[in-house]
Amino acid sequence: MIAGFNVLKIGIETYSDYMGIINFLLSAVVFVAFWFMVFGKLVTKHTTRIQNYTEEKQFFLKFFDVKSFIIMAVMIGGGILIRTQNLLPDVFIAVFYTGLGAALFLAGVLFGKHFLDSLKEGVSSRKRL
Repeated sequence: MIAGFNVLKIGIETYSDYMGIINFLLSAVVFVAFWFMVFGKLVTKHTTRIQNYTEEKQFFLKFFDVKSFIIMAVMIGGGILIRTQNLLPDVFIAVFYTGLGAALFLAGVLFGKHFLDSLKEGVSSRKRL
């Protein structure tokens, strides 16, 4: 959620000179693409895997699999490279980062919701005992 917020914040801050219906629509397209092709699937996949662990407590690095950590490293490294080397124009940063950040933030919110739901479920099951 924090990473998504930070990416979204960069996009929104860069947007001030590029506000327009076309750019807003493009940000929405980026959001929808990343949500349905990447982050929505990721939330479902990892939530299911985590819920199927037999041990109650897990080491935090088991939250994602190796492939997901590699994807995160490439995305973070690529984002830093693009911004520090000015490889893409600000209008791209505004549109792309806003859509990507919103999708990533939503994924974080849903992971948090699943976590809180599991805590509530654990409290409910302990009360029944």
